Amino acid sequence: MKIKLFLFLTLIVWVGQAQELPESLTLEEAITYGLTNNRSIINADRDIQKAKKERWKVIATGLPQISSEVNYQNFLEMPISLVPAEFFGGNPGEFSELTFGTEQNMIGSLKVEQLIFDGSYLVGLEASRVYLSISENLFEKTHIETKKLITTLYSDVLLAKYNILFLEKNKASLEDNFQEIHQLFRNGFEEEESVEQIQLTLAQTNNRLKYGKNLLKIQENMLKFVIGYPIAVPLELTDELDDIFNEGLYFQSLPATDNIDNNIDIRIADSNVKAETLLLKLEKSKALPKVNAFMNRTYTGNSNEFTFTDGNQKWYGSSLLGLNVKIPIFSSLGRNASTQKAKISLDQAKTQLEETQTKIRIEVNAARNKYQLAVDNYYTEKENLRLAESIEQKNQTRFYEGMVQSFELRMAQMQLYTAQSNFVAAIQKVITNKIALESLLNQSNTN
Repeated sequence: MKIKLFLFLTLIVWVGQAQELPESLTLEEAITYGLTNNRSIINADRDIQKAKKERWKVIATGLPQISSEVNYQNFLEMPISLVPAEFFGGNPGEFSELTFGTEQNMIGSLKVEQLIFDGSYLVGLEASRVYLSISENLFEKTHIETKKLITTLYSDVLLAKYNILFLEKNKASLEDNFQEIHQLFRNGFEEEESVEQIQLTLAQTNNRLKYGKNLLKIQENMLKFVIGYPIAVPLELTDELDDIFNEGLYFQSLPATDNIDNNIDIRIADSNVKAETLLLKLEKSKALPKVNAFMNRTYTGNSNEFTFTDGNQKWYGSSLLGLNVKIPIFSSLGRNASTQKAKISLDQAKTQLEETQTKIRIEVNAARNKYQLAVDNYYTEKENLRLAESIEQKNQTRFYEGMVQSFELRMAQMQLYTAQSNFVAAIQKVITNKIALESLLNQSNTN
């Protein structure tokens, strides 16, 4: 009975969660959903929260620090002090044994500390801000890469469906051809080889169709995984390929590639330079004095019995106000070595920034070239597909008129299928290369 109740409650929870899930998503909705539920983005956001806590931790060290302490002592055996006996009328050279104090005592103290000046604290404040900026840049990089991946996978699913439509159309056409040629063969108007050629082409098309459908399921699951959607729950993609790949809009203009400062890798490298600059300041600040103020209030109680919780227990108080100044004088050139090391690290960071800028500029130019090539290739493959369809149709007509052999018809059909596959691949290349270029420039139009 308990097991049935548990299963019933589990089912209710699962159904409740399923009801909250969207049943269908456009590309923009998939990106929005993924940017909320993608696991990498969730952890990147947690890194930002950790950086904010670390920043407050640094700030807190410069604020008043209050601590208290309670110390209880119970002497199981009282310490004995030796005092010259002549103090009490004894013989010179001899000592008397005396016991001082009570068997038990308790000391309670309250201490307040305030940092007055510390160069490393000031640098630490600025460094915590840079650290937070680095975490935010890494979050944005994850954000960009996730959007890029979601757009690519969503497009791959639509292209897989588009390819399946080609294959299903080819299969239907081949089945019709097979019936007609098989009937002609039975009536003695066609050779057996013609039937075998069609059977061979049909078998290959069926295999490609089966592979295409399996690939579609895999790509749908990959998309669900990236956006954080349960794999087992059905999801409909409502956008069609024409919705995200429209020639009139897609090829309207290329992104401007002159300004690369918004590239996230360059911004991360620039933040690294700032961080190394602060580390150099930190090493230099260690040569400055450190000033702390403190105030201490102490209460002491003494007794031979545990009477510290009694209202009539007598407590003796004392107060202390002080200032601690620590001035570095000589470190055997240790601080100088640390400063020089930090300066070298800063020079490395600057070099890395220059290298990143040059690398990104080359990558942007290469990505722009790849995108332009993909666009040109798309138009070429589109025209090739039109020609292949025309050639295949003419060969079918000539075949039934007895002007070409079945082998020639099969070659025209295979040429058509290759053109279809190349056309789908050309669309995929255009989409992928444009996404890559926009990601490098951090200029994606999809929010």
